[in-house]
This record gives sequence, C-alpha cells and structure tokens, in this order.
Amino acid sequence: MREIKFRGLPTCKDKDELDYINFDRDGNFAVGFYEDGYIVGKVADASDDYISPEFWVAVDKNTVGQYVGRKDKNKREIYEGDIVRTGKDDIGDPEPMIGQVIMRDGSWLIENEKKQEAIDLFSEITSREVIGNIFENPELLEGK
Repeated sequence: MREIKFRGLPTCKDKDELDYINFDRDGNFAVGFYEDGYIVGKVADASDDYISPEFWVAVDKNTVGQYVGRKDKNKREIYEGDIVRTGKDDIGDPEPMIGQVIMRDGSWLIENEKKQEAIDLFSEITSREVIGNIFENPELLEGK
C-alpha cells in the first residue's frame, strides 16, 4: 500500500510566520494531506468533539502535486510536477532525457513536450533523478 500525500507552495511568503507554523517540508513546499487549498498535517489530537491536525498551511492550488509513491536514485521523493532526468544504465537504456512528472491515463510518466515524447516513470532499466520542479525551475525543461 503506497503512501498518499501531497505538496504545495505556501501562499504566505513571510519566513518568520512559516517557521512558526513548523510544517512538514520538501524544500519550500508544505507536505501532507490536501484539502480545499490547504496542506494539512496528521492528526495531533482528537476527541468526540474535535480533531486537531499538527499543522495546516494555505497553499497555491496550482502548485499542488501528488506523491507518486517512489523515490529517485538519491532517495528523494518524487512528486507530480517534478522535473526528472533519466540516466543511462548498462541495460540498453533509451537516450537520457529531462521531463516533467505527469499523470496520464492512470500512469505516471516523464513527459518532454519539446521532443513530444513521454516515458514510463517506473522503468526498471533507467535511473531517475529529481533535478527541480516546474514551479521553481521551469527553465530546466527548456534545456538552459
């Protein structure tokens, strides 16, 4: 059973306020459950009258991406919207490429729009490395 979680960029940009919230992070992203514009932490306390999460952070809905259930070659979690570089291994790997992690027709893919190709994210014959994401590093997809 894979872990279901999401990440998104907080709408608040005040560093002191974000440090005070003490939320789970992946770089600048908040990580947890997603609900209606918020990334929400695990349940910290509950009773018959209320439920209190560890944290909640308002995020930009356009930056929310789901965890794909796998890690890259450096043990970094891979999320929808990440930019991934494939590596050439010894087993006859196709040419290395850089692309964005997307969900299409129920499959996680690495898509390179410039080359108009997409390959399976979960290949056993190539390595995968997260090198950025489309929200903070869009220039990586342009090959700059």
